[in-house]
Amino acid sequence: MPHVLRGLLGAAVAVAALVPATAANAGEAHRTLPEHVFSPYFQSYTDASPAAVSRASGARYLTMAFLQTQAAGSCDVLWNGDPAKPVAWSTFGPDIARIRATGGDVVPSFGGYSADSTATEIADSCTDVPRIAAAYQKVIATYGVTRLDMDIEDQSLNDLAAIDRRNQAIHLVQQWAARQHRPLQIVYTLPTTPHGLEPNAVNVLRSAQRYGARVDIVNIMTFDYYDDQPHDMAADTKSAARGLLDTLRQLYPHRSTADLWRMVGVTEMLGIDDYGSGGETGPLEILTLAGARDVTRWAAEHHIGELSFWALGRDNGGCPGVAGSDDCSGVAQAPYQYTHIMQAFAG
Repeated sequence: MPHVLRGLLGAAVAVAALVPATAANAGEAHRTLPEHVFSPYFQSYTDASPAAVSRASGARYLTMAFLQTQAAGSCDVLWNGDPAKPVAWSTFGPDIARIRATGGDVVPSFGGYSADSTATEIADSCTDVPRIAAAYQKVIATYGVTRLDMDIEDQSLNDLAAIDRRNQAIHLVQQWAARQHRPLQIVYTLPTTPHGLEPNAVNVLRSAQRYGARVDIVNIMTFDYYDDQPHDMAADTKSAARGLLDTLRQLYPHRSTADLWRMVGVTEMLGIDDYGSGGETGPLEILTLAGARDVTRWAAEHHIGELSFWALGRDNGGCPGVAGSDDCSGVAQAPYQYTHIMQAFAG
C-alpha cells in the first residue's frame, strides 16, 4: 500500500465520527444509475421544484448544481452556498423522493464555475481532508444518492493542494461506502479543448490515481473553448471525446476500448453558449437542434457513460438570438425540445 494511503486510513474513523447517522427517509434507495444515463443539470439556485421540472421535461435523472461553501475557509457545504438551503432532507428531499417514485434519481454536483472561481468549492475552501470527506458523506447519507459529481474548472484546476485533498477525501468516502455496502460512483466534470483535456485537467485524474480515488466517469464540458474561433459544436464534441479516450487509454492501459467509452461523459450547453457569441457573422459557439440530434446519435453508437447539458432551465425558446442566458437557449425551439431529443440516448 502506498505510504500516502496508509496515512489516510487513520482518518477514516474520524470521518465516520463526523457524519451523523441520518437514515435518509424514503429516499435511501441505494440504487445505482443506469450504465448509460441522460442526466441534464438542474439549477438548484432557482425556485423551481426538481420534481416538477423532471415531470414537465421528461428528464428522469437530474444532475443538481451546485454544492459549495458559504465562504472561503468553511468546511460546510450548502446548496449554492446559501444558508437557507442546507444539506437536509427538507431541502430537496421530498422532490428527490418524488423523482425516485417515477423511476429516476439525482446526482448532487459539487463546485461549478462560481464556486471554483471564489475558493468556495469544498476542497478549495477546507484544508481538513476528513471534514471534506464528511461533507461528501453527509450528502450521500441525507439523500441516499449513489453518485456524486465534482465540477472542477477555472481556478480549481490549478490549486494543486486542493486537487490532492479532494481525491484523498474521495478515497476515504469510497472506503466508508464499501464498509456500509453502499454503491458509490464518482464523476469528474472537467473543461476541454476541441481535442481533449488540457494538462491541468489531466492532473486531476492523475492525482485521483495517486490517492486511490476511483473515477467512474470523466464528463467533459464541450463548450466555452475561449479561442474566438467558429465551432461546429457537434463535430468538436466528437473530437474532444476522442482526445479524452486517448488520455483514458494512457491512464488505464489495461481497460478495453468499450470500458473506456463507458467512462466518457459529455455535457453540452444548449443553444448559444456564454462565450463565443460575438463573431462578426453571428455566434461562434451554438449547439443547434440538429447538432443535438447528431451528438445524441453519436453518443448512443459509442455507448458513452453519460450525456448531459446545461441546463434544464434554459431548454426553451424564450429569447431567440440572446447569448448565454440563464433561463433560455437563445434559439427558436419548443419547450424542452433539447431534452426530448437527447432522451433518445438512454432509450
